[in-house]
Amino acid sequence: QVQLVESGGGLVQAGGSLRLSCTASGSIFSINGMAWFRQAPGKQRELVAGISSGGSTNYADSVKGRFTISRDNAKNTGYLQMNSLKPEDTAVYYCNALLRERAGDVVSSYWGQGTQVTVSS
Repeated sequence: QVQLVESGGGLVQAGGSLRLSCTASGSIFSINGMAWFRQAPGKQRELVAGISSGGSTNYADSVKGRFTISRDNAKNTGYLQMNSLKPEDTAVYYCNALLRERAGDVVSSYWGQGTQVTVSS
């Protein structure tokens, strides 16, 4: 059974930095894309950043130039470096992975449990 475990959230002052990690474990044949989403209270979950198996990245306009997504394929781990944090970045951040558990399987989507990021003004 595949699990995604996130870490690195917390409380930080505006202008500060945090680094989120997401490690996939269990039966994994290959990981295609990895992404970070976030959901603030009363708002819909939104895509923050994504990275393909080849390393291509995309970002929400609101985080471009401040956040950097990366991955370590050998460790089945993805990262989100968040710099110049703003109060509006406050949300629960979720990791998502598109992966195959076995060769020949269809690609399935898995989610982490979420980690809280709070940015104080």
